[in-house]
Amino acid sequence: MSDAHAKPNHDYHLVDPSPWPLTASISAFVLAVGGVMYMKGLTFGGAKIGSYVFFAGLIGVLYVMAAWWTDVIREAEYGGYHTRVVQLSHRYGMILFIASEVMFFVAWFWAFFNTSLFPNFPTEYLRTQFLGGVWPPKGLEVIDPWRLPLLNTLILLTSGTTVTWAHHALLENDRSTVKKALLLTVVLGVVFSFVQGYEYLHAPFAFKGSIFGATFFMATGFHGFHVIVGTIFLLVCLIRVQAGQFTPTHHLGFEFAAWYWHFVDVIWLVLFASIYVWGSWGAAMEG
Repeated sequence: MSDAHAKPNHDYHLVDPSPWPLTASISAFVLAVGGVMYMKGLTFGGAKIGSYVFFAGLIGVLYVMAAWWTDVIREAEYGGYHTRVVQLSHRYGMILFIASEVMFFVAWFWAFFNTSLFPNFPTEYLRTQFLGGVWPPKGLEVIDPWRLPLLNTLILLTSGTTVTWAHHALLENDRSTVKKALLLTVVLGVVFSFVQGYEYLHAPFAFKGSIFGATFFMATGFHGFHVIVGTIFLLVCLIRVQAGQFTPTHHLGFEFAAWYWHFVDVIWLVLFASIYVWGSWGAAMEG
């Protein structure tokens, strides 16, 4: 879309008309409607089509993401639209996005600490009865933080080191090292996700019927989703490096991926310290 008009003689990027915002809105609407139909068991003409509507919307959203971001890459790499002024605006946008993600996790930490710090709150009778007035809830068996959670902590911290290694290599224009370090980071992200999946399958408590389980799976589950998104983000950067893109002075896509990955690292450290270690203190450990 960026080559429809000649590049103007100024530092600001006036985006050309694009079909993607409208297409994204329609796809997201179809996705939401399909999700509601599936979860509520609603029918259309006597047929349960919720799952089909949901996946149609999902395919539309994924297609728009790929096509829209491809246009942005073309603008950056071949159109010359990402001037220093535009890059600064993009950095502000990414900072605000990460800040909004921080506030998203604040909600889950708030839910966890509101319950764990006040398990015997005088006005919360049902909570006190359900928890037994203590945290973790009386009789609950929890995950040992010094086994798989500690392993995943080391994996994620190592991946933060390798992505920083890749960034410094890119600044030195050492593309061979960038590829190796980025590939290692992606592999570590995938390993983290598999380890957490194994941990979920063998967790001694469930999401349903447990305040501990609900707060645990919501906080760590959304973090796991962010790890998957970050891994895909870094994989795209690896593909772009293989294609000869990014230079020591122009690599916003990679820089934002690194920022996002470090954000994921920091959130995990808070999760590990608060939910896995402090939150399970004094309870019976699995196995």
